[in-house]
Parts: sequence; C-alpha cells; structure tokens
Amino acid sequence: MFYKNKVVWITGASSGIGEALVYELAKQHAIIIISSNQLDELQKVKANCDKINAECYVLFLDVTNVEKIDQALQEIIQKYGRIDVLINNAGISQRSLVIETPIEIDRKIMEINYFGSVLLTKAVLPYMIKQNSGYIAVTSSISGKFGFPLRSAYSAAKHAQHGFFETLRSEVYLNNIKVLIAFPGRVQTNISLHALTKDGTPHGKMDEGQNTGITSEKCAKQYLRAIEKDKKEVLIGSTELLMVYIHKFLPRLFYKLARKINPT
Repeated sequence: MFYKNKVVWITGASSGIGEALVYELAKQHAIIIISSNQLDELQKVKANCDKINAECYVLFLDVTNVEKIDQALQEIIQKYGRIDVLINNAGISQRSLVIETPIEIDRKIMEINYFGSVLLTKAVLPYMIKQNSGYIAVTSSISGKFGFPLRSAYSAAKHAQHGFFETLRSEVYLNNIKVLIAFPGRVQTNISLHALTKDGTPHGKMDEGQNTGITSEKCAKQYLRAIEKDKKEVLIGSTELLMVYIHKFLPRLFYKLARKINPT
C-alpha cells in the first residue's frame, strides 16, 4: 500500500472531500493528521477512525494564522519527525454577484483559499526539502479552470492557487517533491451550505448540481490515486468536466452555456 505508514497532513478534514480523504487513508494504514477550524467535527472524524484502529491525530487550525501554523507544524515534527504528504484542502466557496460583494468578502475568500494554502505549504516546504522527498497537493476546483457566475472571488482564489502550485512544481522538482493540483467538479459535500453570500453569511442551501454530483468517497479515491501516480493535475467529477474542454476549445459556446446554466 502506497500510503502505509506515511505521515499525511490534511486541512479542511472535518467534512466533505477532506473527511472522505481521511477515511480512505485510514483504510490504507496511513498516519493521519487532521486539521480544520471545526474542533467538534474533527473529534467526530477521529472517533470514526478510532473504530477501525487508524492512527489519527487532531490539530485545530486556522490556516490564515501564521503563528498557529508554525505551532502546529512543530507539534507534528516533534511527534512524528516528518511530513510525507501535505493536502491543502481547507477552503470556502461563494454565492454572490460581483456588484453586490463587498471587498471584505473577496479578501476573506482569498485569505482562506489562496493564502491559507500558500502559508501552510511554505511552512512545510523546508522540512520536505531537508528530507529530500514529499508530496504536496491542493484542492482547487473546476472554477480554477474558468470563471462562473456567483463565484468571482472563489474562482480568482482557485486561479491563484493554480499559478502558485504550478510554479512550485517546477521549483522543487530536483528536491524529489511532487505537486498535484486537484480540480473537483460537482461533489456531494456541504460546500454550498457554507458558501459566503454578499453579506458574509452562509448560503445555507445545497446547490441542485451539488446534489447530483459524485460522492465524496469516489472523489477521495481518485484524488489519492492521482497523488500515488505522480499526476500533475487531476479533474474529478462527471459530465460537468466537459465544460473545461468547451471553455478551452469552444469559448463562444462556453460563455453562452455559462449564461444559461443555473449556478446554484
């Protein structure tokens, strides 16, 4: 098993894709560190791991707090001595028009989705360089491939992630560090429930498209397989992934479809 005894740190591990990744790694006997800013939910995830005797260590973490990141990292290094795999999965979505969205909301989304993954990666990187090995993954979105209504700041953050981690991949190649960017489409998670609206409150509703997406378990399997196979990028989803290719090869058709498709 590829992940057996590997030390894997996952952010955004309290629900959705992150939680599904934890359970899949548990089956493969990884040593899992789970982080998010939802401590109660993390404890539930750990309890589920305990039932199958998986090693799971809880670290409450706000990915926008540099000091807390450094403290968490030192705790991991003291306990395990290394980090083999980092999965930057923490994030928040958006459901609001550009014209109605205050800049504070844009900044918050960028802080969590972009700077959060950058801060954590920069903290972990020196240790991976020292051990001359490592895997770094980031959960982007197909909104990191194209813009889509009601997701301007979210899409901007995901595009920024793409640029950063693609650059990083080239820079750490000689250090034997692999970098994967995952682009999930519609996955059955609670991401739309917590998406920020124009006044910063949660959207509180499941998107119709989200309900018809692939399961988070299926997403997690494809995600982890992509890391194992040293893929540079992986698109995860169903028919909605066609929009990536339509955007690239038939842009006029893409914009016509984007105006017609229900974005929620």
